[in-house]
Amino acid sequence: MFNPVHSKYSINFKLAPVDCLARAVALACLSFSGVSVAQTLAPVTVQSDWLGPPTEESVKAYTGARTVLEKEDLEERGALNLEDALRRVPGVQVLDETGTGILPNIGVRGLNPLRSERLQILVDGYPIAIGPYTNVGLSLFPVTLPSLEAVDLVRGGAAVHYGPNNVGGVLNLVTKPIPTKTSQTFRERLQISEETGNMLTDTYYRIGGFVREDLGLQFQANIVDGKGQRDRSDTEVRNFIVDGEYYLNPDNDFKAQLQYYEVKAELPGALSPAAYDQNPNQSQKPFDAYDADMWRGTFTWNHSFSDDFKLTWRNFAHQANRTFFFSQSATFSDDPAQTPAFVLDSPRVFSVHGTEPRFTKQIANHTVIAGARFVEEDVRFDVSRTTLATGAVNPFRRWDFTTKAMAYYVSDTIALMDDRLKVTPGIRYEDVETRYRDLNTGTEFQNNPDEWLPGLTVGYQATKDVFVFTNAQRSLVPVQTAQVTRGGDVGNETAENYEIGSRWQINPQANIAATLFRVDYKDQIVFDTGAFRNLGETRQEGVELEGRWNLNSQTELGMSYTYLDTEQLSGADQGKELRNAPTHHLGLDAVYKFGNWTANANALYVSESFSDSANTQVETANGSAGELPAYTLVNMRVGRDFPIGQGKNMNLGFGINNLFDEQYFFRGVDVSTTGRVPAPGRMLLVEMQLDF
Repeated sequence: MFNPVHSKYSINFKLAPVDCLARAVALACLSFSGVSVAQTLAPVTVQSDWLGPPTEESVKAYTGARTVLEKEDLEERGALNLEDALRRVPGVQVLDETGTGILPNIGVRGLNPLRSERLQILVDGYPIAIGPYTNVGLSLFPVTLPSLEAVDLVRGGAAVHYGPNNVGGVLNLVTKPIPTKTSQTFRERLQISEETGNMLTDTYYRIGGFVREDLGLQFQANIVDGKGQRDRSDTEVRNFIVDGEYYLNPDNDFKAQLQYYEVKAELPGALSPAAYDQNPNQSQKPFDAYDADMWRGTFTWNHSFSDDFKLTWRNFAHQANRTFFFSQSATFSDDPAQTPAFVLDSPRVFSVHGTEPRFTKQIANHTVIAGARFVEEDVRFDVSRTTLATGAVNPFRRWDFTTKAMAYYVSDTIALMDDRLKVTPGIRYEDVETRYRDLNTGTEFQNNPDEWLPGLTVGYQATKDVFVFTNAQRSLVPVQTAQVTRGGDVGNETAENYEIGSRWQINPQANIAATLFRVDYKDQIVFDTGAFRNLGETRQEGVELEGRWNLNSQTELGMSYTYLDTEQLSGADQGKELRNAPTHHLGLDAVYKFGNWTANANALYVSESFSDSANTQVETANGSAGELPAYTLVNMRVGRDFPIGQGKNMNLGFGINNLFDEQYFFRGVDVSTTGRVPAPGRMLLVEMQLDF
């Protein structure tokens, strides 16, 4: 009898055609009749994925800084959304724009968090950026927290195998796997603003299992409705996912996923300093909004030529449409204190597909990984301006972009000293061709950047309890579509990344990790006063600490700390710090379990930082620049399991996010660059989850 391995921790199989959705759901509904399939895991001799599964065991021997948040971390920390859950990870800076998770702003090691544009974000190993090469900012983020099983943030050592946008590392979001036995989950969550009474409902349902010993199916639905804390924050999210896994024989398996994601939201935007002081929950942006949808499909074929020779062939595609609506004054300013005279809409339509075969071969003490990826992007980039006084519409921007990108990579992991020492040299080559056409003027040009990206990682198991690692890699951010149309020195951004660190299992109850890092950035591009500007060379360096201590079977303590030092090394602002790069980032958490009860409390301190490259300290009158305040956030959650027999369980939870109602803000986000963007205040969370 064939025993399949059905773990999502490899890489997800995806259905692509739209008509497969109805077929898969129908099969699931017909087949989920309590069929129990007993299966055992097949032995794995060669791991075809460089990162391996996102588990604590994988982290222990990974040759770089890496943190995994597992299911309990995501569900029991009182986090509002994925951004909030990531706050405690060393090196991570989060700027929460909406409190609803629809537009994440995540930065790593001093890289600008706005639109998470300096971080390679994957879902089940597949790039999630709306334009993986030329639109890496997450202006569309088709992920909701309940659909995730684990979050894997790799801050170093992965640039050869995952690219191109990897200066800040790789964030892999792992969706829920298909269980062996048919099971269901229903979750309802209420998020209530203590200050305004606004409520956001989050409803999640999952049904899945193996309907035959070789076929697994799963359906997930997540519906979010309601308001965030502020005025004009109505939000609607629809996220539907169908998964399938098919094991043809011991040497071939197929995995697929089809997803439809839709979001409609008002955007309260930034406030002038005076308006913020009066009431940070108000909105001065009566026309700002956001509308987006995406069909997304992926398909993976895993083939074993032999126990020591594997092929993983991944394929992905998405069709996406996203539009921002935002206002401008008569002087074309987005200053929230000025009366709007125009409303602009900026629809972008994306058609993206890619294919990536990867071979893994074991040869004596060498493990060779070789792969290639082709990605094609077609983008329609329009902007129209409506004059409020007359209703006249001026379609003043109509751009088309076509991008073809090829990547090739190879690495060789050499195991020495009875596998205690592993040295992995590798290299990646990125070749990108972008053609641009202005449909209004007929202007055309072509951009053809290419880069060699070498890397070296070393890991040494010094003792049974001590693992030491170091790595050096070159990273890349390709030229973005919004940059090439504005002129200036906006070529490829490259950086040299270095790490040295260690993990120490002090005893069975306690462990610590420490990493020294440095990022030497070449040609870092920023957006200032309506134009892109090349800062030239910049440096980010510091230390990250992370530790956990199980006092006993009931109590667990955790700590994370980052010291960050940044400097602009050239240009007009030479010697000054990078924007949105706080020096200190300290997180503490405690978990206490007693019987069926689980209580969690966590605290985060973030020091002050600057919001512009000039390091303006005194805030400008309109709030466009100035020092950002330090802040401390405290969250708590208490939950209780209620077993209801036959393996079924209900969990009821109550949490408070931002317990002490800390007031803080940031600036400069996308279509609302002037003024203060308030972060969410105190939120009450009421949750119920039923697993059956």
